[in-house]
Amino acid sequence: MNTVWTHGQARQAETFDSVNPATSEVIATFPVHGRAEVEATVERAREAAAWWSGLGWKERQTRLLAWKSHLIRYVGRLAELIHNETGKPLADAQLEIFLAVVHIDWAARHARRVLGPRRVRSGIPAINLTSSVEYAPLGVIGVIGPWNYPVFTPVGSIAYALAAGNAVVFKPSELTPATGGWLVSSFAEVVPEHPVLQLVTGAGGTGEALARSAVDKISFTGSSATARKVMAACADNLTPMIAECGGKDAFLVGADADLDAAADAAAWGAVSNAGQTCIGVERVYVVEAVYHTFLEKLAERISGVRPGDDRESAYGPMTHPAQIDVVEDHVADALARGGRAVIGGMQSIRRPYVDPVILADVPETSMAVQDETFGPTLTVTKVADLDEGVALANSSRYALGSTVFVRNKKRALAAARAMRSGMTAINSVIGFATVPALPYGGSGDSGFGRIHGPDGLREFTRAKAITRVRMRSPLNVTTLGRKSKDLHRLLSAATLLHGKRYR
Repeated sequence: MNTVWTHGQARQAETFDSVNPATSEVIATFPVHGRAEVEATVERAREAAAWWSGLGWKERQTRLLAWKSHLIRYVGRLAELIHNETGKPLADAQLEIFLAVVHIDWAARHARRVLGPRRVRSGIPAINLTSSVEYAPLGVIGVIGPWNYPVFTPVGSIAYALAAGNAVVFKPSELTPATGGWLVSSFAEVVPEHPVLQLVTGAGGTGEALARSAVDKISFTGSSATARKVMAACADNLTPMIAECGGKDAFLVGADADLDAAADAAAWGAVSNAGQTCIGVERVYVVEAVYHTFLEKLAERISGVRPGDDRESAYGPMTHPAQIDVVEDHVADALARGGRAVIGGMQSIRRPYVDPVILADVPETSMAVQDETFGPTLTVTKVADLDEGVALANSSRYALGSTVFVRNKKRALAAARAMRSGMTAINSVIGFATVPALPYGGSGDSGFGRIHGPDGLREFTRAKAITRVRMRSPLNVTTLGRKSKDLHRLLSAATLLHGKRYR
């Protein structure tokens, strides 16, 4: 127990440390916020939300654009902090920040167009009515963020929730609280008037307290198992939630694919960020005609790749020590079931690092195919054709992202549309995450709901339908004084409009 200063008074509180995964150096110490503190934070957010929503579209846009400007001007400081907390290379941290800035910009500039009042056609039965729909902010949004992308992923909820007029209470992962704190502090610098974006820190207990609080919606990113616990907590108050959970993303390679480009994309998708990417590549299905050639090219690209903590390393350590156990179990199970290591193997696990592992001839029933590995490994499987590849890709209980490498546009689109995943990139990898206008999310054990784009903005609002009488109705059927002739006219019109035979 350590002494923590809150509002000028000292109190005894439980604390935890943020630790550099490569060096085990303590970066900073943070308080574990309990239920009372979380509820008080949400109450402050409620007041801030009223002020923030009252600013209007233009004023909110101006402040959000000022925030994204602040992030890009101090990209070096934030990237260094991400590097220290997650172990990822500085270049990857900078790329993550850039993508977050792009999303803040899009949300700020498009919120009014997507969410503002719009007229809709009333139709013949309501010809006397003017109809419109608009989207009102929910109030206070609780965002529970992950450790693998501690800026880009939570900003995908935070920026859109703020642009829609809500206040946000943000609980970052207990592995990356300093990064989360920096985000909140930077926003307070450009919006100092009210605590529109606030921080609570801690582990699962703090997240549960946030889910059980008076927030109007939870946006969660994490494992499927944790999502179920968050849903149970939300159920107490019927609090809706968005769940962006794990993935077991498939990568299809057709017979006409550009194999050099496909191998390069699969290699990067598998090992970037030490494979700790929900939409990273974990399963590759290659049409038999090009299987061996593709495997050779993939092995060639990955063979010289190594992790480390220096600026020359391709990727860093595993951020979460427990994840190394999962990788170890998956590789061991795949080899025990008859799979072969094309690159790496059990010797690739050198805590806190994991060297790249390519596995071939791995049975579909193995853990390395069925479960999310979340490490720099991938399985490569031979299939007869694209149809078999799609079928195997869709057999997973996860359905987040996917990739298709096929030159023929018609076949590529057909395969992409047949994939059950929420997003598919054709002839590139993870391209959909870089386009802020596209919805992001999955189904099955990959969760539900969408962030990013117009769908993401609407997730943080409630739709409001409004009708207004603009003239007297020619068919007065919604009154106790209704005449039989009025109903007869209505049914006659309905017969003309809807009564014809369809074949």
